[in-house]
Amino acid sequence: MTVTIAALGLGGLGRRECAHYASFDDVTLVGGVDVSPDARETFEAEFDRPAYESTADLLAAHEDELEAVSVCTPHTLHHEQAMAAMDADCHVFVEKPLTTELATARELVATADERGLVLQVGFQRHFDPLFRELRRLVDTGTIGTPTAVNAYLGQDWIDLQAGTWRTNPGLSGGGELFDSGTHLVDAMLWTLDAEPAAVTGIADKQGHDVDVNSALAATLDRNGQRITASVCVCGDGTDIVPDDGLTIWGSEGHISLRDGTLTVTTPESTRRVEITEARDFETLTREKLRNFVDAVEGTAESVVTGEYGLAVTAFLESAYEATERGVTLEVDDLRAP
Repeated sequence: MTVTIAALGLGGLGRRECAHYASFDDVTLVGGVDVSPDARETFEAEFDRPAYESTADLLAAHEDELEAVSVCTPHTLHHEQAMAAMDADCHVFVEKPLTTELATARELVATADERGLVLQVGFQRHFDPLFRELRRLVDTGTIGTPTAVNAYLGQDWIDLQAGTWRTNPGLSGGGELFDSGTHLVDAMLWTLDAEPAAVTGIADKQGHDVDVNSALAATLDRNGQRITASVCVCGDGTDIVPDDGLTIWGSEGHISLRDGTLTVTTPESTRRVEITEARDFETLTREKLRNFVDAVEGTAESVVTGEYGLAVTAFLESAYEATERGVTLEVDDLRAP
């Protein structure tokens, strides 16, 4: 079977993902979409495929042959583009976040379910052997019952992104919390197999149009058990590459992930967990795209379904409202219509 795919968003990451798709023997890259003439020209030169200015133009030209689209565009465009693709009966891969509003995230998930389409979100930590091992250690009761978690992320985000679409709230939906912070929130929820229940916090724009630093306090729900959570996101750090980590406390110990190292502490011992599998960016990108193709072909289950993206959007939408109003908000029921 050969899967025909088009790419929406032909910037740096979009073209890197196209290179992976093009390397798969069972994928045909049909074309691409971008509002930038330079991006379209570069894509056509690199992949010898046509590029269009709009999703509508692409679908008009290729709808009969197209089976899937891969969306790597500014955050607030995800909903409209993904819906247009699903209306054309296409499976959809969406880079994070799924959408910037809970209502639109629900619509995408419901539409994919109704039409039997794959909707996958680009959270690569689900493929990272380090985070997979962290989730396994929690699941197997290594530290007993989880009771609290601290998640943090810092990078020199605002200096790098100043003047780009990521600092335009009309396109980004928010600042560092909605950008790199989505990965952190997803990792926290996924490793704990938990859903957001309530959140409050503060945010600092530092004179910009979007948040730069955020500090959140939250309550998570793990199968009826409450977990206390703190999330700190700094967009005014010193490194371009994110420095992120998690510590999960349980009734019988705690697990810390920092600087690529997992440390498990129990009353009996403290030990490091060795991870030997590759976990570089290109490897994880290839694995998440490969899983999407396999899910479209029906040979594997999607590892990062739309429901994961829905949970992150629900958490962040409530977090933004809570920080603006200075209140604690309950997170809407993820299953509500």
